[in-house]
Amino acid sequence: MPYYMKLGEIPKKRHTQFRRPDGALYSEEVFGTEGFVGPTSTLYHIHPPTQVTGWKSLYSTKPEYVERDVMRMRHVKTGGIKPKGDPITGRIVLFGNADCEMAICCPAEEMTYHYKNGMGDECIFIHFGSGVCYTMFGALKFGPKDYIVIPKGTIYKMEFDKPGKGEPHPKFLVIETANGSHITPPPGYLSKKTSQFLEHAPYCERDLRIPEFPMTWNEDGDHEVRIKARDLMHTYIYHYHPLDVVGWDGCYYPYIFNIDDYAPITGKLHMPPPIHQTFEAHNFVICSFCPRMLDWHPEAIKVPYNHSNLDSDEVLYYVEGNFGSRKGIEVGSLTAHPQGIPHGPHPGTIEASLDATYTAELAVMCDTFRPLFPTKAALEMDDSKYPDSWQGEHFPRLAKGELKLDNGRVRPKGEAAAGSGGAGDGKDANVWAP
Repeated sequence: MPYYMKLGEIPKKRHTQFRRPDGALYSEEVFGTEGFVGPTSTLYHIHPPTQVTGWKSLYSTKPEYVERDVMRMRHVKTGGIKPKGDPITGRIVLFGNADCEMAICCPAEEMTYHYKNGMGDECIFIHFGSGVCYTMFGALKFGPKDYIVIPKGTIYKMEFDKPGKGEPHPKFLVIETANGSHITPPPGYLSKKTSQFLEHAPYCERDLRIPEFPMTWNEDGDHEVRIKARDLMHTYIYHYHPLDVVGWDGCYYPYIFNIDDYAPITGKLHMPPPIHQTFEAHNFVICSFCPRMLDWHPEAIKVPYNHSNLDSDEVLYYVEGNFGSRKGIEVGSLTAHPQGIPHGPHPGTIEASLDATYTAELAVMCDTFRPLFPTKAALEMDDSKYPDSWQGEHFPRLAKGELKLDNGRVRPKGEAAAGSGGAGDGKDANVWAP
């Protein structure tokens, strides 16, 4: 994680005696990564975290990908999905590969258990709704447009507030690692010596919200913890509340970053997608396309240029606003553009953007370095006409025999050019002919 933090009660020296009020020892747990040479935190439990029983497998969590041999652009509309399940069982995987999974969730029920992802990190983007994510590191209060980064192995439970009158139902996007890597800020934003955010980074430590109290539950009784591991959901029973940590310190913990706190990097001419990068893991990155000032060169084209990202598949989740280079996109849409197929502005959007000075678009993007595959659920929401949306003329086509001049006038067929003995003001010059 970006920097060292601590919360609650901890002993002066690690791996030393630290006693409860009744004289018994607290149970120390070193919660580490990469064989304990990566980011680590040390937690102190009221009860030994090893005392669990009743383990059994519940169901498969392995996504089934379809149309693996089909490569085309897709538009998946999630705006009409019906609430179902809880914040874990209600997740619908739409795209994925060996490195990551992308899912959407519109929960209808409360979690009656705690959960641990034992396969990878999770980056949860809250589109609608608010509540509290209770974790073994403390509570994280979340709301719309929050990224919640939950590292592998963290026990947590999400509780959503009941929506007020006229408010949308809770909904969130989940991007999780499937290759065991960790979701972190881009290394290019951090000092190589201290891991401090650098001055050019679009966000910094002040923008991150870390766990806070309440943190500790000292309760007896059976408590279920479900663990995702080995492509299965398992269930374990704790004979005490699993969030029994009285204190911790280290550099491995969940945190929140709100997308509105991202400070976009802008330029005189259109900037490439890497300037929107927010997080990264092995073989994929997560980017934030936020409201920002547009390019200020007097002849700048304000929408993205046509591009072929030859090494990446690209998926955008549209949050709000008007995405200037696209037509027909809805709130909650996902568009998928596979590597090797050029994509860019829809017809008519280039000219329409030239006078714009600001964009209010908001979107979350995941770029992968291996092909992404859809699930059956994605195909059920897929707009099959999307690949044809680039058809049509970007610019007015002249009738046969007409000629466009550099003063913007179109010379009809049969009109003589200037200087040829015919009509003309001497200022017309040929620019292009059909």
